[in-house]
Amino acid sequence: MARWARRLCRDEGSAAIEAAIILPALIMFICLAIAGGRIVMSGSKIDAAAEDAAREASLHRTAAAAQGAAHAAATESLNDQGIKCASVNVAVDTEGLNVPVGQVGTVTTTATCTVNLSDLLLPGVPGAKTLTATATSVVDQYRQRGD
Repeated sequence: MARWARRLCRDEGSAAIEAAIILPALIMFICLAIAGGRIVMSGSKIDAAAEDAAREASLHRTAAAAQGAAHAAATESLNDQGIKCASVNVAVDTEGLNVPVGQVGTVTTTATCTVNLSDLLLPGVPGAKTLTATATSVVDQYRQRGD
């Protein structure tokens, strides 16, 4: 009887069972941390791209030139920082370019980037996350405005 009791109380194989239970949860936690890190890092880089776009747009005299320059600046900034967006959209509010000389105007840009997360292969995580950043830059109040 004592021999049977000793056999039932042995711990052989318990390490494998513990590993089988804990390992998938640990891998999932690491993947979630990577996804969170990717989203946070991409968010800060998209903020920088929106700031670059706003500054570039504020240097131009016409709304059309400001729109094109802002989109080019945001795209270049994202490429320089290594962010690969599935789609990039830059909206520019150029009303500040129309204020009379001597008054302060501002240009506001909103940069939107869709970051791909599907390569993480994590259940419950969306395949992509759309991140948006807005920045404003002051137009030189004594600079000539466009017609």
